[in-house]
Amino acid sequence: MPHTNLDDLQAFLAVAREGSFTKAAAKFGVSQSALSHTIRGLEERLGVRLLTRTTRSVSPTGAGERLLRGVAPRLEEIEAELEALGELREKPAGTIRITATEFAADTILWPKLSPLLRNYPDIKIEIVTEYRFVDIVAQRYDAGVRIGEQVAKDMIAVRIGPDLRMAVVGAPGYFKARPEPKRPQDLIDHNCINLRLSTLGGLYAWEFERGKNRLNVRVDGQLTFSAWPQMLNAALDGLGLAYVLEDVAIPHIAKGGLKRVLDDWCAPFSGYHLYYPSRRQPTPAFALVVEALRYRG
Repeated sequence: MPHTNLDDLQAFLAVAREGSFTKAAAKFGVSQSALSHTIRGLEERLGVRLLTRTTRSVSPTGAGERLLRGVAPRLEEIEAELEALGELREKPAGTIRITATEFAADTILWPKLSPLLRNYPDIKIEIVTEYRFVDIVAQRYDAGVRIGEQVAKDMIAVRIGPDLRMAVVGAPGYFKARPEPKRPQDLIDHNCINLRLSTLGGLYAWEFERGKNRLNVRVDGQLTFSAWPQMLNAALDGLGLAYVLEDVAIPHIAKGGLKRVLDDWCAPFSGYHLYYPSRRQPTPAFALVVEALRYRG
């Protein structure tokens, strides 16, 4: 059985994830040639080629993909266990990486984490804002923030915010030329601003519910964006109807910049949750973050 140490496996994972010896070497603080020598030695001991190298990129072979899928989660468990030894330290410490939408980061994460950081200077927080669904294990995040209904079943989910509602809104000037929709089906006659989620690959269907009636409407219009702020700006400019979070729209509705329609078809739904792998061994720092974010009504 070939002898392989954890450092060699970590080196392979870094190169496979970065797709570059140069980037991986910089991350490890070693020379590119030294890292390449480490990978060649690992391949020789295992008797298989793990990486395909070209002049422009590096990618895992079939064997490399198998090793990546099998080893990465186990190494992360080992790292978590080692980090958990920090319980023996007097002060919680470590870096916590979280992926979230920009709205969740601004309205939930930052207000709750700011006091925590003042009280625990050895805890570091990295928040990456994006709208696509992320494999937090593969991307090496400690946790993610998404609406509760979107959290995978194999994850631990902790509610960090109240229920949410969506709102269909348009500028008053938009409705001067078009009648207000009275039911979701009327949206097919309107210029609607679409949202494309990169993970789903297609356009997001507007979801409506009233009593026992549930409808998903595929709308059409001149504009498509990948984030809510741009959709809201387009609606404010009178370029169509937008389907956005109620909390985002309310300030503009109050000022008269937007008008809301189909209010009775927008039912409350489960709010934001922090989610993380069920097998994760929480470190003291991570446990403090979870408790700081936990929604208490």
